[in-house]
This record gives sequence, C-alpha cells and structure tokens, in this order.
Amino acid sequence: MLKNGQAANLPAFLAMNVVTTANRLQAALPPGAPRILRMEVGQPGNAAPLGTRRAVATALLTQDAMGYTDALGRPALRERIAAHYQDWYGISVDRARIAITAGASGAFPLVFLAAFNPGDRIALAAPYYPPYVTILRALGLVPVILQASAEARFQPTPALLDQLDPPPDGLIVASPGNPAGTMLHPDEFAALAAWCAHAGTRLISDEIYHGLNWDVPLSTAADVDGAIVVNSFSKYFCMTGWRVGWVVLPPDMVQPIERLLQNFAICAPHVSQVAAEAAFDCHEELQQNLLHYKASRAYLVDTLSHAGFARLTPAEGAFYLYADVSHRTNDSVAFCDRLLRQAGVATTPGVDFDAANGTHFMRMSYCGKVEDMREAAERLAGFR
Repeated sequence: MLKNGQAANLPAFLAMNVVTTANRLQAALPPGAPRILRMEVGQPGNAAPLGTRRAVATALLTQDAMGYTDALGRPALRERIAAHYQDWYGISVDRARIAITAGASGAFPLVFLAAFNPGDRIALAAPYYPPYVTILRALGLVPVILQASAEARFQPTPALLDQLDPPPDGLIVASPGNPAGTMLHPDEFAALAAWCAHAGTRLISDEIYHGLNWDVPLSTAADVDGAIVVNSFSKYFCMTGWRVGWVVLPPDMVQPIERLLQNFAICAPHVSQVAAEAAFDCHEELQQNLLHYKASRAYLVDTLSHAGFARLTPAEGAFYLYADVSHRTNDSVAFCDRLLRQAGVATTPGVDFDAANGTHFMRMSYCGKVEDMREAAERLAGFR
C-alpha cells in the first residue's frame, strides 16, 4: 500500500463541513418549506461593490488578454493599497513592501514558509481561526496555543506570553478576531508589539476584518519593525470568491515572498486584481453594508440576551457572535447540528476554534442579509 504524506491526516475545517450539510439539507427541502438560514461562515450577504463589477466588465471587453501579472501583483493595485494605509491609518507604506496573494488563505502558507523553519514555535490565542493551526502543522511548525480568558476578550496578553520559555519564534494576532469578534485595544496592541520586539518574536497580524470595527479604533502592524500584515478583500470589500488579498512585508522579506509566489502561484488572478483596485473607489457603498451589519448585531444581541444565548463575547468587530452555551450543552457539535436540523439555522461549533474548551461554545456570523438575520434571531429564540 502506498503511503500518504503527513498532511493527509490533518483535520477538516468544521465550518466548511457545516456548509456542506446545510447545502444538502437545503436541496432536500420541499417547495415552499422555510429555507436554511446561514450563520456558519463569514461570507457577506452583499455582492462585490458595483464599481468592481463595472471595472471587470470594462476590462474584459477592452483588453485582449488577462495574462500573468508580476508575481508580486499589478503595480497599480499595490500603489492603491499603499495609499490605503495613508488614508486609513496615517502611515506611509512603500508599495515595494506589498505583495498580492490569492486571498489571505493563500498568504499564510507563503508567510509561514518565508518567516520560519520546521520546528519553530508559533504562539496564538484560543479561540483562533482553525486554518492557522492546520497550515502551521502541515508545514512542520509547532502551534503553541495560549488559553486566553473571557476577561481578556480571548486575546493574547504579555502575561500569557511570559509563561513561554523560551519565547516563541512567532506570534499570530487577529484584531478584530475570528471567532470571538473581539479586538486588541490600541494600548494592548502596542504592548504585544513591544513584547515581541524585546523577545525577538516575529509578529504576524491578521487584519482581514479591518473596516469592520464598531467602537474600538483599529491598530495595524504595518509600521511595526519586522512585523508581517495579512489582509484581504474578502470581508470589508465583500469579495470572498474573487480570492485576492495582500501582505505588507518587512523589506528583507519581499524577495523571499516574491520567489515563493513565482513558484507556488505565479500570481494572483489578474481579473481579481482589476476588481480589487476598483474596490477602493467604492467606500460609500461599502459603508452602507456596515449599517446593515450593525443593525443585525444590535438585533441579535438584544434578542439572544433574553433567549438562552446571553453569554456573548463583546462584539467589538468583524461580524461574529461567540456564545458560551455551557449551560445548555457540553457538546457544541451535537448542539449546532440539532439547531441546524430542527430550527434551520446553520452555525459553527466552538470545537472548530478551540480544541480544549470549544465544546461549550458556538459561533454565529451576522453578515447575511438583515432580514435573514432577524428571522434567524427569532428561530434561535424559539429553540429549546
């Protein structure tokens, strides 16, 4: 019997398994039956901005071909991203430090390969985005899980890092984070960056939910020496299926990432890069989406607080509610499956994000259409 590689036995991304089950149940429903309401993944219910679609239509009709771009991406798009850092954060980023990738998912393996060696230890707080750990293990790196507390909003702290001896080679932070929807406040972010600088730990900042923050200001690592920023057009820009993202790199990391892109991907999809460049002219439309998210968030928090789902993390950003359901179950997988089959609401069990404590938690995404989120809140309130 031929052998398989070590990555063949990596765990599934459970949220995507829920997608598959929900799709199958939806397809089996009789005509006129209440449809499945989708809260299992962070996929905005709105289409990509109109300006992006018009830009692509024009490009398809006027350009002879959309062949390979530079491995690092189209210069015009990299320039727009550099301008974005000046517009949003008031910092100057040289476009030479920016690389375009096939979404944030396409960025993480490249970043981990360029920044670390097999056996290196990478810290991150639980609950976390599951592919971080899966990708790290597939590459022979060692995830070091920090059991963050609800009091710390499930974010890492210098005190948790101080318990690691020796210090980790890397630290992944996400603010706003998935699944908890919480943020590192500016002083907390600065403290972690300072800890990393002192310990010689590479900071990797996942900023794909930037722009989806409600009350807490954003902090970026784009001006932190040695840090790597990963971002994407999927969330704020509503371009999940276009598969286009970017990284901001320290100068010494640009050439290694370029070589990896040349060999692993050649380049991100040309047509998606055209769309992404146009997305920066669509903020007015995108800001309307934020109003929808905020309305859904407020309605869900109010409804669920009186309906057996009151133990929610502070919904400071992104578009997730992370609920402690330990008073209702000690098996979040079975609980979410029953919720899907009996109430027709697809959610994600917490074990996807935290192997140690996730049996007592579930995640709900509220980025779908407002009317769907309101109906989902009513179904959740009636679920026993």
